[in-house]
Amino acid sequence: MAGRAATSSAKWAREFLLKRVSSNPLGGAIRNCSSSSSTPKVPHFSKKGRILTGATIGLAIAGGAYVSTADEATFCGWLLSATKVVNPLFALLDAEFAHKLAVTAASRGWVPREKRPDPQILGLEVWGRKFSNPIGLAAGFDKNAEATEGLLGLGFGFVEVGSVTPVPQEGNPKPRIFRLREDGAIINRCGFNSEGIVVVAKRLGAQHGKRMLAETSGTSSSPSDEAKPGGKSGPGILGVNLGKNKTSEDAAADYVQGVHNLSQYADYLVINVSSPNTAGLRMLQGRKQLKDLVKKVQAARDEMQWGDDGPPPLLVKIAPDLSRGELEDIAAVALALKLDGLIISNTTVSRPDPVSNNPVATETGGLSGKPLFNLSTNMLREMYTLTRGKIPLIGCGGVSSGEDAYKKIRAGATLVQLYTGFAYGGPALIPQIKEELVSCLERDGFKSIQEAIGADHR
Repeated sequence: MAGRAATSSAKWAREFLLKRVSSNPLGGAIRNCSSSSSTPKVPHFSKKGRILTGATIGLAIAGGAYVSTADEATFCGWLLSATKVVNPLFALLDAEFAHKLAVTAASRGWVPREKRPDPQILGLEVWGRKFSNPIGLAAGFDKNAEATEGLLGLGFGFVEVGSVTPVPQEGNPKPRIFRLREDGAIINRCGFNSEGIVVVAKRLGAQHGKRMLAETSGTSSSPSDEAKPGGKSGPGILGVNLGKNKTSEDAAADYVQGVHNLSQYADYLVINVSSPNTAGLRMLQGRKQLKDLVKKVQAARDEMQWGDDGPPPLLVKIAPDLSRGELEDIAAVALALKLDGLIISNTTVSRPDPVSNNPVATETGGLSGKPLFNLSTNMLREMYTLTRGKIPLIGCGGVSSGEDAYKKIRAGATLVQLYTGFAYGGPALIPQIKEELVSCLERDGFKSIQEAIGADHR
């Protein structure tokens, strides 16, 4: 058995490396450098490419040896931990190129797959959907739904794609993503760069069809089995974040178009009215504007035909830079229209200490990461009070540990999202956060996530 496992592992490593060298831009540079023709011109990033590919080769060889003596779950844990070696190397690359490389890796299955079941204490049900854990990936990472299967496979309880605009658009000029490593933060001014609804719908439709085929062919659980966590995209919940085009004069029409084309593939939908990088977008958070917008989007969703599961829940993502009065207006609209949830929050245009002392802080755009944690968590706590705990809230902003996630939950979050923390910490951060979150719950005597939601208000 060990011999067969080692042979299989070696074969996998060989195929993996062949794919990487032939398909990856960095790998292509290395392949060209080894040509037998005349002395090649070495690209300026060839050294970084050799480091990244060398680390991958080392992991593959070590994994091949380790898998022959370990069970699948143990090997999975090792592989996720091993990404700590590779992830810092992404910091050597341009921020946007590194982002694209990470999405490509996830889309092609070049990332570990979590095989260990989540602890029962982390499971919960929201909107009639079962989440294996409350930790999700925020919109902005997989903007065009290229890598949902690979990202869900990392162990996230849910993944949100987008923001998706009706018509393809390039977004703002580059460079538009800036790292503040010492502060654990990022500033971006991407501006809803999107491949558009048609492309994203085609991808999500293909993934949906793949799952339906698997179910009908008998590879999924039988109807008599206990219901497992998951949604339309498979083992995990998929959210679709909708945006508007920069040049659009009718924002509601853009969001309605998103509903008509993408809602059948989504476990929940998000109206993004809070990105600071699209001119005029945040004005839609005003009481009258938001009320009119939500009414139109809800009507578009409800006029469609739905099965037994009903229509996907509709959420609104808001900014962290709102006044008390603006929060009260949003809470009033959410309660009056029976909104299914709020995401708190998007990036901030402010530069809280210690970021204000960083030279990069002068770049325009939205700030995310650790410096956003207190601002977004305080707003989350305030919104939970304003909505009287009647509306599920997703806490987003500055989460990089299980303790951070736990604080969001105690403040009123039903679910928690991360993005910048994942960009810096890589796949190894996901099991770490879940493990730390379990410890926090047990430390304070909670038997489930549900018990801890809004605990600071009791």
